[in-house]
Parts: sequence; C-alpha cells; structure tokens
Amino acid sequence: MSAELFVDVSPDELSIALLEDRRLVELRREKSNVKFTVGDIYLGKIKRIMPGLNAAFVDVGYEKDAFLHYLDLGPQFRTLKKFLNIAATTKKGGVALNKLKAEPDIDKHGSISDVLTVGQEVLVQIAKEPISTKGPRLTSELSIAGRNLVLMPFSDKVSVSQKIKSSEERNRLKRLIQSIKPQNFGVIVRTVAEGKRVAELDKELSTLFRRWEESTAKLFHLKPRALVVGEIGRTSAILRDIMNPSFNSVYVSDKDMYNEVKEYVGLIAPDREKIVKEYKGNVPIFDQFGIEKQIKALFGKTVSFRSGAYLIIEHTEALHVIDVNSGNRSKSANTQENNALDVNLAAADEIARQLRLRDMGGIIVVDFIDMQKAEHRHKVYERMKEAMGPDRTKHNILPLSKFGLMQITRQRVRPEMEIETNESCPSCYGTGKIAPAILLEEKLESSIRKAVEGHKKKKLTLKVHPYLGAYLTKGFPSIFLKWKFKYTFGLKLIPSASLSFLEFKITDEDNKEVDQ
Repeated sequence: MSAELFVDVSPDELSIALLEDRRLVELRREKSNVKFTVGDIYLGKIKRIMPGLNAAFVDVGYEKDAFLHYLDLGPQFRTLKKFLNIAATTKKGGVALNKLKAEPDIDKHGSISDVLTVGQEVLVQIAKEPISTKGPRLTSELSIAGRNLVLMPFSDKVSVSQKIKSSEERNRLKRLIQSIKPQNFGVIVRTVAEGKRVAELDKELSTLFRRWEESTAKLFHLKPRALVVGEIGRTSAILRDIMNPSFNSVYVSDKDMYNEVKEYVGLIAPDREKIVKEYKGNVPIFDQFGIEKQIKALFGKTVSFRSGAYLIIEHTEALHVIDVNSGNRSKSANTQENNALDVNLAAADEIARQLRLRDMGGIIVVDFIDMQKAEHRHKVYERMKEAMGPDRTKHNILPLSKFGLMQITRQRVRPEMEIETNESCPSCYGTGKIAPAILLEEKLESSIRKAVEGHKKKKLTLKVHPYLGAYLTKGFPSIFLKWKFKYTFGLKLIPSASLSFLEFKITDEDNKEVDQ
C-alpha cells in the first residue's frame, strides 16, 4: 500500500487529504484561525460546579463553557493543583515538576465538590473538540504527544503499546524508558517505537520534557483562558501519527507550510525528508490530483461502490444509519445468498472507508442485505474488523444480528466532516430562472474591469468551471486573450472542478477574493 498526503492552503482554510493507493480515505478541512483542537492545554477557570453530574463547567475562552467530569481529573489532581499554585506565584522559570513532592491521589469515587471550587484556576486539556451545541470536553490528565512517545506530567507510570506483540521488546522498551524518564512524569511508548535505539528515544523524551518546561514557565504571566501548550499543526499531527515507510510523498501548496512540514519530517524521520514536495502548479492541487472529483463522489446521502451497488447514509441526533443496497447490480453469483454476500463484503470495505473519511462518531447502525447462513454473516463481520484495522480512532464492532444489523461505536473527538455535494445554482439562486446565458460573457468582463479599474488590481486570477474555461480560451484570439490585452497582462485563468458551470471567482495575488 502506498500513501500520499496533500495539503491545500488558502488564506481562510486549510484542507488535508490522505490517499491510500490513490483512494481518498481521510479529509480534514478547518478554518485557518481554528482553536480548541484536541491536545491543546489551557489555563481554565471553574465557572459552575454540578454535583448531580459530578462535573464542573470550565471557562477556557470558548463561547460555551467546557465540560470537566470528576473521572477526568486524574488520580494526581492534587499534585497538579499544588504545581499550579506554586507556578502562579513564581516569577523566574516556574517550578520544576520533577523536583516537586507528589501529593496523595484523589479518591476514585469522590465528589467534584471535594476538589474544585468556583473561581479556581485549573490546567485542562481538550479531549473532544466543540461539537454541535456542546462546548469542548476536558481532561486534567495532561499529555504531550511525540512521534514515538507520549509524555504524561503528574504521572509516574510507563506503558507500552499493546500492538507491540513481542514480550521481549515490550520489556526492553519499558526498562529503557524507566531508566531515563524524569520523576513525576509518566510515558506511553507508541507502536512506532518498536526497535528504536535508546539515543533516539532519549532525544525525543528530552524534547517533550523541554516543551513542557518552557510552556509552564510562563504560567506566572498567564491569565485564565490562555493557551499554555498548543498542539502541533493538524498536518504535522497526521504525519506524526500515521507516517510509515508506505508514505511516498507529501504535497504542499504553500511555501511557508512546505517549510514547516519539511522541517517536521526532518525531525521525526530525517531519511524521509525528500518526500515533502512543494506544489507550484496553477491548477488547484485537489483538482490536479483528482481529489476534488473523489470528494464530490464520496460525500452526500448516496454513495456508489461497485457495479451499481450503493450505500444510503442518514444522520440523526442519536446515531448514524447506513443502508446497503444491491441496486441494479448484475447478479453474476449463482444464488441470491452468494450475491448478497458478495455485495455485503464490498460494502464493508466502503463503510470502513466512509467512517474514516467523514470522521463519523457515536453509534453507527448498518443494515446489510439479508443473509440466511450464519457463516456468511460471520464472514461479513470479520471483513468489517479487517477493513477497520487501519482506523486510528477507537471503535468497537458487534457481530450481525439475525436481522442483518451491525452495531458499531466509534469515538467522537471532533465534529463530523460534512460536505454538501448538491450544488446551489449560482445563477438562479433557487428561483428556477436564470439571467440570459448570452450575458455571462459581459458579466465576466464587467467584473474584471471593476477589479482592475475600481480596485486597482493588476495581478488577477479568474477561476471558472473547466467547460467555461474551454469556451473562453478557444480560437485565436480567444475571448480571454482579448481581455488580457484590454485590461491587464497579469490576468490568469484557472479551471476548477469545484465550481459549478456558470460560477466564477476572481482572486488577487494574495489569493483573496475580489468583490464583484
């Protein structure tokens, strides 16, 4: 399997697409100024105590207070509280956690009122991003993730990933980390650390430890709502978590982001730095590599996957429902039972892909085509487990019921990716009537004239649907060439499949849209 990562950077949005064997399997789109991502550590302030929920609401700067449950405080919460009190009153360099005497653990079955009070300041980490009408979900069991290791301040345990099967290697890693880790810090050894040498792990542990100390040294000057430790960029986080020898290339459309990603890859895998490439083409990167077309085909209510078979994906407040349909598929199998099995096995692969792609979380119910034989239902169950193997998000799959229903739970840590594939008509705006098509050429020219003469822009990019682009550039001299001679030679035309037929955009040299 080969993997490729594509990063598209615009002034307002960052888009990241992960392709495996040229098939889109993960997509992230977020605003450039996004906050409250999983892993961020904030200095919060307790706003309300809810004894009935055994939880508290914390102000971390989001429009809605964040939620912190007693069980998410962590056993060493008293030590964290002591550390924060000292750090908030120490001007120079904060306090060294590895020299701090640990306090007794809090009672596992205790009450939130026993350890928290309204107005109290507390260090918290985003465990779930804001979703729908809910604020962020918090934890006080802090962690700083690296490529091979996860540093856990206020803990003292060393854990090794269960995916490392060799007991000899697990014991080696555990002994190694115990010998080099600072006091009052726990460490989780990740799967990719298997076989790594002590020098490499010690270097990463020192980097994570230094990051913690440099961030917390500023606590004296910080006020509630402040970001203490920021998670690395989403692109670097994906690379940190999934990069492996199967990665062929990482394409980045922005110079600054390219340098950032290349530097990060140089840190985690110095021998793979050459796989990071800057994309300099005029055509949008997602169009150039066929990603935009896959997005249009894979999002929406109906998803086709093989020979006419398709999925219907519905969302409710409580759960997600996926219905498998054979459609007008030609029944090449001998019997209806075998045909149902064939469709269901293919559907399992596509469903696993859709869960990752849309980042669907919570409860998912899948209605497979009915199969009479228990062995066939078991085959589908095993295929689903195999297909979801690469999914990094925690999930649980139950066998098919006698009604052909499969229940899946998948951890939800950020809002689900939703892309509307049905385009609104840019000409009629839903009225059913459009301006005369013959006037589109005049409208385009008028918008270019306004940008050049009204906004004093000399370098402009006209983005249109490929069909419209072909019309504007046909013949000699073409319509577009006439506009360049008439208005500005800094005018470029870029076809973009993400636009509908009669839609167009004009952007300046900073890629900002010009008012029409």
